[in-house]
Amino acid sequence: MILYGIPNCDTVKKARVWLDGRGLAYTFHDYKKQGADAGKIAQWCGAAGWEKVLNRAGTTFRKLPDADKAGLDEAKAISLMAANPSCIKRPIVEHPGGLLVGFKADEWEAALA
Repeated sequence: MILYGIPNCDTVKKARVWLDGRGLAYTFHDYKKQGADAGKIAQWCGAAGWEKVLNRAGTTFRKLPDADKAGLDEAKAISLMAANPSCIKRPIVEHPGGLLVGFKADEWEAALA
């Protein structure tokens, strides 16, 4: 299982505490240190939809120039997320049964317990 995120993100911290509390092993992929691969982002968008993977609520997205936010489609969103990993919804977890986007304890319980 791989947990993708940013270490100082509050939601990522909650997710890590949740996983640790259940004794679930995972590898942590830090976007800040290890980057975000456009091919991987495209896979996530294919599985979950780019609208779900793109974090429009975050400060990074809101501070982007209007031209970058105009006319968003999947290809443009993937390019934006690869260039600005903070624009990816956090955390994303790849697990043997699929993909989790964001942290909702009940969804995680159903998928990972």
